[in-house]
Amino acid sequence: MQNVEELKSKLKSKSRRTFLKGASAASVAALLPMSFAAALNPTASWAASSTVIKATHGTGFCNLGLFLVKERGLTKEDGVDLKFVVTPSNADIVTLFGAGLVDISMIPYSQFITLYDAGAPVKIVAGGGVEGCMIVVKEGIKSAADLRGKTLGTFQADTLEVLPYDYLKQAGMTFQDLDVRYFNTSPEMAQAFINGAIDSMCHIEPYASQSLTSREGASILSDGTDLYGKGYADCVLAVRTSLLEKNPAAIKTIIKAMLVAQSQAETDPEAALKDTVGKYYKTSMEAARDASNKQPVKIDQRDQTTFILERGQSLKELGYIKKLPDANAIDWTLLEEVIAENTALYDSLKLKSAGIA
Repeated sequence: MQNVEELKSKLKSKSRRTFLKGASAASVAALLPMSFAAALNPTASWAASSTVIKATHGTGFCNLGLFLVKERGLTKEDGVDLKFVVTPSNADIVTLFGAGLVDISMIPYSQFITLYDAGAPVKIVAGGGVEGCMIVVKEGIKSAADLRGKTLGTFQADTLEVLPYDYLKQAGMTFQDLDVRYFNTSPEMAQAFINGAIDSMCHIEPYASQSLTSREGASILSDGTDLYGKGYADCVLAVRTSLLEKNPAAIKTIIKAMLVAQSQAETDPEAALKDTVGKYYKTSMEAARDASNKQPVKIDQRDQTTFILERGQSLKELGYIKKLPDANAIDWTLLEEVIAENTALYDSLKLKSAGIA
């Protein structure tokens, strides 16, 4: 029987593509602390009279829409109760979702791809946030070449690992030219950079902006748009296919609520920050305000399908997956149904997939 630490160890290794095989939801839950396991009752949540959807999430602004859904109870009038399962580290987010202990996850597309390659029954059904992945460097680093021999902080199999990998590759470099160090949580990595323990890092908002203002001479080497263009995907909403098949209405409720949350965040960003900074974002309001427009909520990411799938090549080169993801990894059907049923809401959004009806 595998325990959680073994799963996490495999997740952090280069052979992590196999970390889920042989692991069951029951075996993982049985080895969690009792208080943690209690929140992860692996019985089918959709069987209850009141539909409860368990979710994991990350820590960046790409999660803002989901946070607002939870904080403002945007699914309750449609009979869905969204429950967050708080995870100690980024690796736990992937482990619990992949093992089937939660129904949905706001997850970096890269980590989703590793789960899909490992055989986990999961699909992307909507977006979360775009852009906001930034390579932040100390004073004196002005180019990829200046990173040679320097330390770089990131998370494994994350979009925050894919970006610097692609950035260095474009400059004819690899991770072998750097000292790459992997962290467990967003605040931990930000603090390491601020304190001078690492020379550079690839981070998300609001932690990238917080680090810029907290370390003298720090600057942004890349915000991803120079490499990928405007509006590139970061986090996506992924679901277990069992829930997709048995209760698509509950997923549609979540997607609709996230579109409402996006509209609210676009209309009144200050209120959105007041509801989430402190509880979800361990940073100051000042840093959050500065960061809020750098990683906006965008639920309709249909125009990022090709981008997401193409990043599989980088993950394969990094050793995380064996084969490239196919089109079956993504299913926008429910998103499209929600859009068709809520045209006024959708038309009011500032960010959506241009040219896609």
